[in-house]
Amino acid sequence: MQFEHSPQLRDAYPDLVAGVVLASGITATADVTRHAASYLTEARRRLAAGPESGFPEIQAWRRAYAAMGLRPTRYRCAAEALLRRLRLDGELPRVHPLVDLCNAISAAYAIPVAALDLDRVDGDLVVRPAHGDEAYLSFAGDTEHPEPGEVTFVDSVGRAHARRWTNRQSGWSAVRAGTSSVLIVAEALHPDAEPAVTRLVADLVTELTEVWSAPTTAAVLTAAAPRFRTPAADDDRGQAVSPGIR
Repeated sequence: MQFEHSPQLRDAYPDLVAGVVLASGITATADVTRHAASYLTEARRRLAAGPESGFPEIQAWRRAYAAMGLRPTRYRCAAEALLRRLRLDGELPRVHPLVDLCNAISAAYAIPVAALDLDRVDGDLVVRPAHGDEAYLSFAGDTEHPEPGEVTFVDSVGRAHARRWTNRQSGWSAVRAGTSSVLIVAEALHPDAEPAVTRLVADLVTELTEVWSAPTTAAVLTAAAPRFRTPAADDDRGQAVSPGIR
């Protein structure tokens, strides 16, 4: 499969950096409590110094949402929503070991991280403005259609796997008990996004290897290297990331 952001989106957000990790052999029986704890400790440390709204990573997403005509305090990127919940409740909900791990890493880095069940994605996946006819399945089981121009993840059959870019994922491709293969995507817009995303991806690869012994393929995508393919063989496939770098 191939993953990329559309040229239109990259033209609008030239500083966009995305980390992509493909992994297999995921199970719902793993215990990630110890692994997630260190990331949640880092998130709490940052929150102790001030609310998430002041983080440069979150401010960059708020500017992007405002540019898209969305109220940033009504539609928060996933990382801001997690940090806000952690600040108010002191903990994050348990969903699935992989989702719990991704949420903890997302909170630590203040960068949205999406985990998709790859078996529920048809063909290639493009992050692009919606045409308005894409089908999105909510977690409540309702079918919605993103507004024309709304940024979403769209596969080859026109299924939308997100609403408002990094605001909500789809119930269709959500990680579940039977999930084995996943595509994990982290996206950042702030200054110094590339080194931060590179560290985040390396942490993810390390954790996936330690917890699940999962075979992984990973890359960091930028304007100069915008595309991820598996198997990847092209020059524009993104910057490969070595596992275990912290």
